Amino acid sequence: MTSAVRTDVVVVGGGLAGIVTALECLKAGRHVTVVDRDTPERLGGLALWAFGGMALVGTPLQQRMKIPDTPERALRDWLSFGELSESSEADLWPRRWAEFYVQHSREQVHDWLVSHGLKFLPAVNWVERGRFGEGNSLPRYHVIWGSSRELTRRMIAAMQRTASDRPGGSGGSGGRLKVLSGHRVTALEHSGGVMSGVQAVHEASGAQVRIEAPVVVLAMGGVNGSTQQCIANWPADRPRPATMLNGAHPFADGALHRLATEQLGAQLTRAGEMWNYAAGIPHPQPHFPGHGLSTIPCKSALWLDHTGRRIGPEPLVTGFDTHELCQQVAAQHKPWTWHLLNWRIAAKEFAISGAEHNQRLRDKQFIRFVLETVLGNHRLVKQMQRESPHFLVDDTLAGLAHKMNALTLAEHGEQHVDPAVLQATADAFDANFAKGLALSNDDQIRRIVHARQWGADRVRTCKPAPLQAAGAGPYIAIQVQLITRKSLGGLRTDLQSRVLGADGAAVPGLYCVGEAAGFGGGGASGKRSLEGTFLPGCILTARAATRSIVTGA
Repeated sequence: MTSAVRTDVVVVGGGLAGIVTALECLKAGRHVTVVDRDTPERLGGLALWAFGGMALVGTPLQQRMKIPDTPERALRDWLSFGELSESSEADLWPRRWAEFYVQHSREQVHDWLVSHGLKFLPAVNWVERGRFGEGNSLPRYHVIWGSSRELTRRMIAAMQRTASDRPGGSGGSGGRLKVLSGHRVTALEHSGGVMSGVQAVHEASGAQVRIEAPVVVLAMGGVNGSTQQCIANWPADRPRPATMLNGAHPFADGALHRLATEQLGAQLTRAGEMWNYAAGIPHPQPHFPGHGLSTIPCKSALWLDHTGRRIGPEPLVTGFDTHELCQQVAAQHKPWTWHLLNWRIAAKEFAISGAEHNQRLRDKQFIRFVLETVLGNHRLVKQMQRESPHFLVDDTLAGLAHKMNALTLAEHGEQHVDPAVLQATADAFDANFAKGLALSNDDQIRRIVHARQWGADRVRTCKPAPLQAAGAGPYIAIQVQLITRKSLGGLRTDLQSRVLGADGAAVPGLYCVGEAAGFGGGGASGKRSLEGTFLPGCILTARAATRSIVTGA
């Protein structure tokens, strides 16, 4: 037996984009039903676990720090880094969304969040500078105080409060807001060429429900929650990995993208463009099979291949081009690489992306946050030493090599690190300092010096020094591998977040927001993101959809 629900708007997916859509529709007096596959306490999706960085343009904080950012400059950086073409028809809507983003991120994201009581850390970080300066030409990365978890919970609270503040109440039957947790959408219904609702099933009980609505908003995330889909969609002209860790949400598996294309003629574009990370480790307490953590690679660590040799000739250094790092790691002979560093480096630079392992930021513990930033995050380093078998520590390089081999022998039946090779790798790097830093000639050192010129990065980046400097030990080796994160492609949409068919016309009543739409247009970032464009992309696309829904435009 199938039950039925009638509503004005059905939102498929309870991540940030879906929640913002529901919130704005409720503000306009609409009845909204949110269908989410996860449990009620995990409403918020991947955003509930994210770090909370945002690329924003022309903010008061940038102005206070004398960062001369403008939408025009941001757009040049965006198009250059993403390789979006003015002449390509395929780039039309992604380019328009890029233009919309840089023009409106200040008032529609920054100011809007501030109006909801959210705050940002008083520093702007400089990420994704590009290997040759073609990325962010100046700092834009703003971090939410409280992390993305604070953002998501505030949006959920605002959604529930808005539903309660207006006639009809919130929650159970008869309310203006219904959240159907644990439900998976199995069909998108349309009649006479217009949307009429969705069918869903409660995954635990098997109970069927039909949700009748003239407006359907797809907010189900991307396809990178499936490592199989991620690898299958990998562009044929790039090195393809054999395995990956899963750093996305396992429910973001592309199933609803396929339904939309097969049933409604929607267009899935740029499925092979992704925002993955090159330095994942298995989660010590995984939430699902294959769950990984994305480490933020230490700029001062030496990035080595499976034999303990430095990858090159251009060394791998984080903070400049994440897309290129992933390609270089995917091209290696083994699925894993190594970071070689010492305790001095790890305490200052080692971090893990997301809210879970950034508790001082997440829980807004300001004094402890400042102390760990200034004095070093020894707590996290010790935690990973205890919890992760892929985080190896030893007083000698020879002992470290033995532990590296023991790990790969246990996991893969292989051992490749010759202690003499590892020692030679460290010696070759340290030779740069034999006559002083001024006479060093190493591209990694040059990039570190450049990064430290910006104050916010200097706080978290060590002054270049020999790896084997006295008192800097013990030594650390971290075994890392590629890890999925976000889809840069998605369903093609216009600036109202309406889903476009093959003929370029909007499918009446069907919208797509957030990562499901490639953060706008089916892939607004192109091949690379300026980083921090994802949470704002969710908000911008969701608010655009709501304006269209409410006005009927």
